[in-house]
Amino acid sequence: MEYVLQTKDLTKHYRKFKALDGVTMNVPKGSVYGLVGRNGAGKTTLMRVICGLQDPSGGSYSIYGVDSTDRKITASRRRMGAVIEKPAIYLNMTARQNMKVQYSLLGLPDDEGIDQLLELVGLSDTGKKRARKFSLGMKQRLGIAVALAGSPDFLLLDEPINGLDPQGIVEIRELILKLSREQNITVLISSHILSELSLLATHYGFVDKGRIVKEISAEELEKQVRKSMKVKVSDTKALARVLDGFGLEYEMISDSEGKIYGSISVTQLSTALMKEGCELLTVSEADESLEAYFIDLVGGETGAKAN
Repeated sequence: MEYVLQTKDLTKHYRKFKALDGVTMNVPKGSVYGLVGRNGAGKTTLMRVICGLQDPSGGSYSIYGVDSTDRKITASRRRMGAVIEKPAIYLNMTARQNMKVQYSLLGLPDDEGIDQLLELVGLSDTGKKRARKFSLGMKQRLGIAVALAGSPDFLLLDEPINGLDPQGIVEIRELILKLSREQNITVLISSHILSELSLLATHYGFVDKGRIVKEISAEELEKQVRKSMKVKVSDTKALARVLDGFGLEYEMISDSEGKIYGSISVTQLSTALMKEGCELLTVSEADESLEAYFIDLVGGETGAKAN
């Protein structure tokens, strides 16, 4: 598999505080990679380091196979666009004026592509309206347009739907999907709205306390969060024999617990286990939500929000 971004044991320290504590991650080319974590988990710091806005304290990373210490990393970064924390736009300028400034900074002719980019992000009809009068969603889309100047094929978006109304969220979602599917742009996106992220991401990286605690594809995650029954037994080998006999799909998640996919009555399962000399200790239905998966992974209250 080809990777756009790879990090290995990446760290960033601020005196005694570890914002990044050994981050190892792999972003496949062509993916929409969802970065999931609570406030302070290290997502924004990670993006800033990758963009070269901050130097790492340790570890390494590469962009398109070029190590961050290599002189060629500058050329690799030119293939990136980013909207980190806030859209980099001038509020006293129109959408077109903002784009012209960015084109000038990149040394590009301002007549090549601006109209197409503004149309792509749905801002082609804003005319002389200044960005300060834009809705939050329009500002985000203009920020993405600015990030797309120079035709990058890797886009980093830090909480792009944070604070948006439902219509704004839909617009950003559709834009990201269009960029991924039609423009073949790899997207690294952080979001605390996990239900929305699940409509976009092809891969996930779960961040907690400055570390990637789990990387998983959307396909694998779907299997993990689909409806299942979690059971605790006195003998998992006996449980495996019983489930094999019923032809059920399952996985063992600890020395005493298993997760069963499919339908079986508790009475039927308990009776079969008793014949194998195994006691059924507890049974619970697993929550199917991405939020519950995240909480189960990193711990915490089920009411907590990831960010």
